[in-house]
Amino acid sequence: MIYFDNAATTRPDSDALARAAEFTTELYFNPSAKYGGGFSVSKKLEKMREELLGTVGGKDRYDLIFTSCGSESDNQAIFCGGKRGNVVTTQGEHAAVFSACTELKNRGVEPRFAPVKGDGSVDIDALLSLVDEKTSLVSVIHVNNETGAVNDVAAIAKAVKKKNPRTLFMSDGVQAYGKLNFVLPTEIDLYSVSAHKIGGLKGTGALFKRKGLALNPYIYGGGQEGGARSGTENTFGIAVFAYAAEKKFRTLKEDAERLRSLREKLFSLLQGDIFTRISPKDGSPYILTVSAAGMRGEVLQRMLWDRGLCVGTGSACSSKNRFSRVMTACGYPQSILDGVLRLSFSPETTEGEITEAANILNKTAKEYIRNTF
Repeated sequence: MIYFDNAATTRPDSDALARAAEFTTELYFNPSAKYGGGFSVSKKLEKMREELLGTVGGKDRYDLIFTSCGSESDNQAIFCGGKRGNVVTTQGEHAAVFSACTELKNRGVEPRFAPVKGDGSVDIDALLSLVDEKTSLVSVIHVNNETGAVNDVAAIAKAVKKKNPRTLFMSDGVQAYGKLNFVLPTEIDLYSVSAHKIGGLKGTGALFKRKGLALNPYIYGGGQEGGARSGTENTFGIAVFAYAAEKKFRTLKEDAERLRSLREKLFSLLQGDIFTRISPKDGSPYILTVSAAGMRGEVLQRMLWDRGLCVGTGSACSSKNRFSRVMTACGYPQSILDGVLRLSFSPETTEGEITEAANILNKTAKEYIRNTF
């Protein structure tokens, strides 16, 4: 099976799993326990926290809150940071941000949604026009999870702060972290990430928080994570996350360059009269989104699976809807919306897989056409 749905989840890194095994066999103690075993685990936990902070150049400028996933990190940032006036975000956000911002209306906060361009990136001028003296929070996704479009969140955050210095700025970095070379600037107050997108395990995420920023907890209880997120820490999951990140960042630049080349090769091998490109060339090297216009993406997806190729049809978190909310916001007609396929890669993707995947895609689409039209 050729697995090209890494934007949905990645295979857990075997080396990271092996290194973290001690947290299930020997270092299984609760890190909040006051005896020696708990203290030992707590020290290791803090070391891993520091290492993860270092991946974005944030040791001196940010704190890191461990969470259960990227969605929880997004929700904590939005519900604890956007408590007054209005919150501005984009039509191209992941469901965890979009739905949370929509819910704010029920809590007396006005959600405002900026339009996106055809590639899924935000219309910056339109976004800034929505920011005013009552804006408590602005949220812009770093890499669009359905198209791979990259938003220059550092520049956008700077522009937002210039217009209203009191506005908090957050970014969903789930599809960017460990894939793009990026250092968190001080203008970004909150940045959410997820372990299972880079070889970690499902059930582990994190929220980078600017030092000095007072952020209420989203989950109350025993006061873990410096009082920011209660609940016994998932030490095994955190360890796998830290070890996978360490490995990922070691070859981040080289992986991005190689995958960008492979992404372009894959598109060049697809039959041009069948597949329309949606992903921008300057987008994430890990994502290529296309559309087989006039076909049903979910039907193609099942046919491709039967032929040994696993691909997505967009965000796995929005798979229950026929048309993607994000793609609809991009302005595509129904024929394009129906046929969307998202191919997403990992550092383990090979040139041979790229060639074979293109062959399977072309043959399967032609078979679909023969059997349908």
